[in-house]
Amino acid sequence: MENKYRGDAKVFKAFCDENRLSILGQLRDGEKCACVLLEKLNIAQSTLSHHMKILCESGVVTSRQEGKWIHYALSIERCDYVKKLIAGITAPINLDAIEKDCSCK
Repeated sequence: MENKYRGDAKVFKAFCDENRLSILGQLRDGEKCACVLLEKLNIAQSTLSHHMKILCESGVVTSRQEGKWIHYALSIERCDYVKKLIAGITAPINLDAIEKDCSCK
């Protein structure tokens, strides 16, 4: 995989698990403590930590520590980037230009 796609691949990795999608859904209405996220999910604390690591590495979620608990929130800037990324990937392209450039004819 080309290096320029590494960050984008982390975003899609973050979105490809139902528990992580549930966490993102919970964070839509604001910052949540890990303890609150755990209450809504049927997973162990270590499993939550694993999911949060992936979400934070993608940049879609940010974290801050307060005492012994970590609080998580969506990164508005990164979410805006992801919206543009998905729009760019799914936007129709000029097929005529591709056919002209194709050397496999």
